[in-house]
Amino acid sequence: MKTGIIGLPQVGKTSLFKILTRAKLDEHGYSNPREAHLGVARVPDERLDKLAALYSPRKTTYATVEYVDVAAIGQEALKETAFLGNLRNVDALIHVLRAFEDDSIPHVGAVDPLRDLKSVEFDLMVSDLTQVEKRLERVEKDLRKMRSSELEHEHALLLRSKDSLEKEQPLRELEMTPEEKKLIRGFMFLSQKPILYVLNIGESVTLGADLDAAVSRFRLDAVAQRPNAGATAICGKVEAELAEMDDAEAADFLDSYGLHESGLVRLIRKSYELLGLISFFTAGEDECRAWTVPHGSKAPQAAGAIHSDLEHHFIRAETIRWDNLLEAGSEAAARARGTLRLEGKDYIVQDGDVLHIRHSG
Repeated sequence: MKTGIIGLPQVGKTSLFKILTRAKLDEHGYSNPREAHLGVARVPDERLDKLAALYSPRKTTYATVEYVDVAAIGQEALKETAFLGNLRNVDALIHVLRAFEDDSIPHVGAVDPLRDLKSVEFDLMVSDLTQVEKRLERVEKDLRKMRSSELEHEHALLLRSKDSLEKEQPLRELEMTPEEKKLIRGFMFLSQKPILYVLNIGESVTLGADLDAAVSRFRLDAVAQRPNAGATAICGKVEAELAEMDDAEAADFLDSYGLHESGLVRLIRKSYELLGLISFFTAGEDECRAWTVPHGSKAPQAAGAIHSDLEHHFIRAETIRWDNLLEAGSEAAARARGTLRLEGKDYIVQDGDVLHIRHSG
C-alpha cells in the first residue's frame, strides 16, 4: 500500500518525505525534479512496544507504510504521462500545505493553506473529468454497437461521476457500492483517493498548542471532516531537528515544546488509518510483530498475511486483545481467565488483536 506525497512548490514536501523515510538522498539524488522517489516508514505502535517488553523477543518488527514523493503538482504536471502514472499508482494522498512564513522561501501571494488546498483539489478534479469524458465517449460509441448490462452500469456510473466533478465534488465523496468501486478501479481517479491534509507550520515557543490549533486556525475543519479525508499539522523545521537526535534527546526536545510525541508519529498513524488498515500482532520469544490487514478482514485473511499456507490450512485462531494479555501477564494466565479464546473462519479481526494461528499444514 502506497501513499503519495503531493504539494505545490516550496511547501516542504520533499523534506517531509526524507524525514519520514530516513531517505539518505543528496541533491544529486534529486537531479531530476520530475522523478518520483519511494521510501518506507515504520508505523510507531506503543502496543507492540509493550508486548515486546513482556516477551523480550529476539526481534521486534513494526508495520510499515510506503511513501512516494512526486514532483510539485500543478496543471502542467498533471498533463505529463510519467507524473500521472506515479500519482495514479498510489492508494492514498498526503497533501502538504504551507502554513509557515519565511521570507527566504518564495511564495506567490499571502500564505493561505485553504486556497492552495482548493487549487490543487480543482486540478485533480479537472484531470479526472478529462478522463471521464474520454471514457464516456468510448462507452457511448460501444453502446450504439451493442448493449450490455456491464456497459450500461459503467455508463450510468460515469455520468454520476461527471456530474459530481462538474459540481466540484471530488470522487472520494461520491457514494458507490463495492461493485461500482470495482467497476472503475482501473481508472485510478486522483480525486477518488483518500487524502490527508498536512499543515506545515512555523516554529514557535508554543508549538504544542499551535499544532493542536492549526487545523481550526487555518480553516480546514470542514474539509477534514469530509468522507475519506483528514487533517493534521507538523512543524517541518522541528521534525528535521528531531530526526538527527537519539531517543533521549528527542524526548527532552519535545518536552521543551510541550509535546508528548512527534508530529510525524501522528502523521504516519493517520496515513495508516486513512488507507483503511489495522494491525494485529503475533508475539513470542523469537519475535513480536505487527501485521497489516484491511479493516474488516476475517481470521483466515489475517493468517494469509503471515503466510499463504496458513490461510489455506487455517483451522482456528487463538486470539486476545493486546491489553488483556498484558493485564494477564502471560498466555497461560489469560487462558486460565478465559480471555484467550478460539475463533473460527468467520471471526473479524480487530485492531490490536494478538493472534496464534492453528493450522493443518
